Amino acid sequence: MSDNITDAPFVRYEVRDGFAVLTLDSPHNRNALSSRLVTELLAGLEQAAADPAVRAVVLTHTGNTFCAGADLREAVAADPAAAADIRTGWMVQTLRQILELPKPVVAQIDGNVRAGGMGIVAACDIAVAGRGSSFALTEARLGLAPFVISLTLLPRMDSRSAARYFQTGETFDAAEAERTGLITVATDDPAAEVARLRAELRKGSPQGLAESKKLVNAAILAQVDQHAETLAKRSGSFFGTAEVIEGMTAFLQKRPPSWAE
Repeated sequence: MSDNITDAPFVRYEVRDGFAVLTLDSPHNRNALSSRLVTELLAGLEQAAADPAVRAVVLTHTGNTFCAGADLREAVAADPAAAADIRTGWMVQTLRQILELPKPVVAQIDGNVRAGGMGIVAACDIAVAGRGSSFALTEARLGLAPFVISLTLLPRMDSRSAARYFQTGETFDAAEAERTGLITVATDDPAAEVARLRAELRKGSPQGLAESKKLVNAAILAQVDQHAETLAKRSGSFFGTAEVIEGMTAFLQKRPPSWAE
């Protein structure tokens, strides 16, 4: 690994005109949810929540991928079952932190979103994606299911679309993501649309924004409280099984898994 990858932050944090901008910047693994990226993302969200000068958060990315989901190379290198427990805990914590943050979180996407990245997009209050963006839930192709991220995906997506994309793993575009409810708007210029929305959010008081967000997310957070632990255990129980090992190995080797041949 180069010194640049070692030393540079995986999540860049800056405040612009009263908005905290968190930029996922780990292009060597397509902004996958590695231990370092998740740690830095959680720290950035905490910093934004504690800063009275920050009115809202913009979550964006470098490169052509917003987030590729779990870092499979990191997962395969560790004990699968132990790593799964840790990673599902990280995901629950990340989703909860976005949902509970007393400030709006706006996702600005102009690229690919996969697996765990989909759950993060669904947790955000507003999600804007460029028309060239693509989305997919590929867990079933690895012998898994979108267990923990279903906590945010199912409340946002219409049920027919969730049933289809949870199981087929098909890739779909931004227009379809908007139609299903996964994102708020598909646009030719996501940066310009987010700038427009930032101007609108500035018109809301901090108290008004926080209380409005609580109303919208109360039911989702109740589901997180009720089901996160069970879903995390279900997720962890599948890691280390023959199908998951084959699915993850096939993905890393860029070949079809045995059941697809």
